[in-house]
Amino acid sequence: MDEPVTSVTPGSDIGRPVDILQLYPDEMNIYGDWGNTLTLVRRLEWMGFVPRVHDLHVGGPLPRRADIVIGGGGQDSGQAKVYRDLLNRQQWVQAMVDIGTPMLLVCGMYQLFGRSFDTIGGQQLQGIGVLDVRTKGESQRLVGNVVVESEQFGTIIGFENHSGQTFLGDGVQPLGTVHSGHGAGNNGQDGTEGARVANVVGTYLHGSVLPKNPRLADYLIGAALANRYGMMRVPEVDDPYVEQARAVALTRPR
Repeated sequence: MDEPVTSVTPGSDIGRPVDILQLYPDEMNIYGDWGNTLTLVRRLEWMGFVPRVHDLHVGGPLPRRADIVIGGGGQDSGQAKVYRDLLNRQQWVQAMVDIGTPMLLVCGMYQLFGRSFDTIGGQQLQGIGVLDVRTKGESQRLVGNVVVESEQFGTIIGFENHSGQTFLGDGVQPLGTVHSGHGAGNNGQDGTEGARVANVVGTYLHGSVLPKNPRLADYLIGAALANRYGMMRVPEVDDPYVEQARAVALTRPR
């Protein structure tokens, strides 16, 4: 394979590298999902690792290595642009899932990693099927602050803005359950938010989601470190401001 293009290489050459792959950042980063990558970069630096960020573009080469995969949300035009390119990489993506690569997929990328997406115009797009979910586009957008309770990650805080309504199949678990009156989640009907399978997390939470939810960020990092270095514990990070920020976010109205 060709050498990957590194868009960000913070830190020094002292320490062990961790490779982060961003999926289609030009088209799928409309809601500030770049903040998720920045959070992983900063936390890895604080832990003493050397994060290396690679971008996957339409028609571009795959990286030699990806320890964490990140995908964001985009407009319908951007989503359509990356759709066929992602389908062509389905086998590679599934192989990464099978070896336990941690992935965070937000909004549009969450939908494309599902089984299908029915657009408002009546077109059905087949997803790559990593997640057993199906999405239907609706005229009403689900917008506002969201509070989700997760058995593994505790209280998750974010912001949703999506017209697609996603329904989970039998082979996937939700990321969490929406607090009553604090968001719509996957579809505004069944109280679920997001989806999980293996080390893959799909969600509608923007904001970005990782800065306000370090337990989720450290889960992705922990899975990457376990896979690459056999580490069973994530190094602790002293971050005194995150709980203050979370407390403020929890007081915001829907």
